[in-house]
Amino acid sequence: MPATRIADVIVPEVFNPYLIQRTAELSALVQSGIVVPDSQLDELAATGGTILNMPFWNDLTGDSEILSDTTPLSVNHIVAAKDMSRLHTRGKAWGANDLAKALSGDDPLRAIADLVAAWWNRDRQKMLFSTLKGVFATPSMAGNKHDISGAAGSAAVISATTTVDAQQKLGDAADKLTAFSMHSAVYSKLLKDQLIEWQKDPVTGAAFAAYLGKRVLVDDGHPNAAGVYTTYLFGPGAIGFGNGAAPVPTETDRDSLQGDDILVNRQHFILHPRGVKWTEDSVTGVSPTNAELETPDNWERVYENKNIRIVQFVHKIA
Repeated sequence: MPATRIADVIVPEVFNPYLIQRTAELSALVQSGIVVPDSQLDELAATGGTILNMPFWNDLTGDSEILSDTTPLSVNHIVAAKDMSRLHTRGKAWGANDLAKALSGDDPLRAIADLVAAWWNRDRQKMLFSTLKGVFATPSMAGNKHDISGAAGSAAVISATTTVDAQQKLGDAADKLTAFSMHSAVYSKLLKDQLIEWQKDPVTGAAFAAYLGKRVLVDDGHPNAAGVYTTYLFGPGAIGFGNGAAPVPTETDRDSLQGDDILVNRQHFILHPRGVKWTEDSVTGVSPTNAELETPDNWERVYENKNIRIVQFVHKIA
């Protein structure tokens, strides 16, 4: 009996939507509400082009005027502005040897999809950290950054007090922050300080770690060097996500001479921090690399600081 081939279990029309669903299900950032799939971004990502315009209206400004029977009210205007995101076009190919374990499962399609979805999940988290590095290196984002790493003693260390100071970067909009994303060493420090509690998700009933009443996500991809760590505070929908339409998202192949089955998966998508415009100032290829995402010249804040639901908190743990 011939061996099962990838082409025997992968039907692209079935695999592609299933892969999208599983990637979202496996993403802690999606489950926490930090990264929000957006149907409007889906449409933008499928329209063609690499720079995608997202116009918005600035808030109304000024003070009320005293009514008079001789002096008319002055006419003010609402001003439009434009956020811009970048379409990412990326792909990956795997040989059958890498997926051999998956093919032995009871449901090969699910097993393969889980492996591929988990890989894309990890890869997008790396992209997000690179994006945040570039975004917070821009001078315009100073209002959303709280760096205490250069202070003396305990003033440089994350604690309930210093974290409240970080939240305060958004002023009266601080209640928009609902989650922390941190390195495992930071999480361990807060555990030792007995500042981590457990709460239940009201929808799923699943327990999750919380710090100062906010959900905690742990990922060792967070920047850390010489004892200095970067923690992020997020609000819901801080990162917008849209699935595009790669012309051939999934295909399989067979290298008969090598005896290898090959699975190719391509993704077109938007992964964008809302309110910080992509400028395309320094990109050499058809899609930005992670290093180019980290380049501050490629980003420019267009929302008011307190309307950007992200705060970067740079600190020590001892």
